[in-house]
Order: sequence, then structure tokens, then C-alpha cells
Amino acid sequence: MRIAILAETHPGETRVAATPDSVKALVKTGAEVLVEAGAGERADFADAAYEAAGASVKPRKDVVKEADALFCVRRPEAAVISGLKKGAVMVGLFEPHGAVDFAGVCAKVGVNALAMEFTPRITRAQSMDALSSQSNLAGYRAVVEAATLYGRAFPMMMTAAGTIAAARVFVMGVGVAGLQAIATARRLGAIVTATDVRPAAKEQVASLGAKFVAVEDEEFKAAETAGGYAREMSDEYKAKQAELVASHILKQDVIITTALIPGRPAPRLLTKAMVETMKPGSVIIDIAAANGGNCELTKSGELLVHNGVKIAGYGDLPSRLAADSSNLLARNLVNLFPLLRGEDGGLAPHWDDDIIKGMALTRDGEIIHPTLKGDGS
Repeated sequence: MRIAILAETHPGETRVAATPDSVKALVKTGAEVLVEAGAGERADFADAAYEAAGASVKPRKDVVKEADALFCVRRPEAAVISGLKKGAVMVGLFEPHGAVDFAGVCAKVGVNALAMEFTPRITRAQSMDALSSQSNLAGYRAVVEAATLYGRAFPMMMTAAGTIAAARVFVMGVGVAGLQAIATARRLGAIVTATDVRPAAKEQVASLGAKFVAVEDEEFKAAETAGGYAREMSDEYKAKQAELVASHILKQDVIITTALIPGRPAPRLLTKAMVETMKPGSVIIDIAAANGGNCELTKSGELLVHNGVKIAGYGDLPSRLAADSSNLLARNLVNLFPLLRGEDGGLAPHWDDDIIKGMALTRDGEIIHPTLKGDGS
């Protein structure tokens, strides 16, 4: 079984889907790994390191042509998909809801696409959950970016010249990214508060030493799906929560928004009017920028200033930690690999396995994921 690793072509993407360590692990199973020349350069992985680990480093066209499976970070261009063998498997973070024609292209070519965003939230799949591993680093990096843009110290400092007050950080959305943002801001000495519509988040926030802020009515108590994601809230609840948030953000120095609902635009949490109540010099890091943003003023990929408030719509936070992000993603793929191979070591996806079922977008020329049927066909 030949596994292909390509250099990513998405603007600003520095990650790579395999590292020398993950290549060693794959080769040890009997797989052959083909790496495009220069694929790991932006994450500081040299071609020589891949070769030393057992990979063959080749030009892009040869890697694509010979692949039985393609491991990706982001959705590849149509030319790459078209160059794969019929029946080849492609695995990566494809953002399938963001490109309605992607599944259709894969189905037309006969490529079996597995989206890592759809990894089931079950215990057995935790080591394969790339969305969580990347979100963890995004939450950390969001605080680092906020500290840089804020231009003041995060911890309280007592000096002979006077006392510097601790920064106040408000995290909106307490999933994987939000929890890491809370933990990182706390480690830097900030006073941290957080909000989420899921009842389970309250205890998680408290366990990290932060204060929970939310309208805790009956709707709040039922606001979590069986998969552990946030449920879409009613307009009435949103209005009450917005009022509470509006009164809370007046004293905040940094706001980090992380709220996402799978398959839908990011929920709007901060309006222009709310931003205009914040102090000049305050910072907003909108992790949901690529999905429309939690802040009304966010521009994906841009840093803008409104009434003295800096609003960062960085959509590449994991890429700003290229080596670590690549290492975690590569490990996720290595852990998934046994579900892609047969007893003889050849390509044989375990289509009856719940993990593969959950991730599969296309199979044998058909779009099979229930949320995508009809898209791009």
C-alpha cells in the first residue's frame, strides 16, 4: 500500500500530513510512503529526514500517480483529485460544508474521501480526532496572539513604581479550543471568565480556575447534543445571553471567541455595538473567522482596528505552530491507518467500522455522507 504526502497549496498553510516520525511508524507496518519534495519545509522537516525515516521523496506528479491513499492537511485542488487512481482513499481536513462541489468531484473521479472533521466523538476514536488536536493548538495560539496584540502584561505585577493590574480575558465557547485558551490565559496570570451554552462547560471552566458566565435557564440545561456539540439556541435565549454578555464585556481587555456549530455558519456572539463599548487597546481573537466569525466586524484572515479595538480574524492559528500541529495531525493519521488496510497490508477500508462510516464522504463513485447527499452531484 502506497501512501502519498503532498506539499499543501492552500494560502498560508504551513502544516504537512506526515512527519519523519509518522513515516517510520507507517513504514514499520509494511506501507510504502511517497513524499513530495519539499512537502515538509515550512514545518522544518527536511526531505533528507523523510528519506532517513524510510520514505521515497519524489516529484508531485509521481507521488499523485502512484498513490493508493493520499493523506492531506487541507482539501486539495481538483487537478490532484483527478490524478488519483479510481478507488484511491483520500483523508484530511476537507471542510466539506464549505465547498459544495468537493464531494461531487471526488465521486466523479471514484476517489473515496474521508473527512477528519467527521471523526465520531467516541472513546475509540479519540486518538484519531484531528479536529480536536488542531483546535487545542489553536486555543493556545489565540492567547499568544492576543498577548502580543494587547501590548500590556497579562499577570498582575507589583513593582516599586506601582502595581500593574492583571488582564481580564473572556473566552466565548468552551470546546477544545476554548478550554485550552482558558488554561493558557490562566497560566499567563490573567483573570479569566468564560461562557458557553452547554451545561457541562460550567464545571470544566471552574476546574481551570475561571468564572462561568451564562443565562442558566431551562433551555440552557438542555442545550447539548448527544455528540457533545452545542445545540442551536432560540432567538429568545440568544437575546438574553447577548444582554448578559454586553454588560460583561465592558470591563474585558481580551475576548477570544471559539463558538462553532458543525455544518452551519459560526453563531454571531459580538455585535458592532458591543465592540464599540470596549476600551481602546482591547483585543478580540475570533477563532471562528473562517466560518463567518463570531464577531460581526471580523474579516477572515485580517487584523483590523475599530474604535481602538483590535479584531483578529486569523484562520491559520494551527499553521502558526507548524511543527507541533503537523506532529499531532500525523499521529492522528497513523492511528487511523489500521482501519484503511486489510490483513494482507493492501488498501481495504473498513467500511463497516463506525469510525470509517462517520468520516466517509464518498464511496465507489457515490456521495454517501447523510449531510452531503445531493451537494455537488
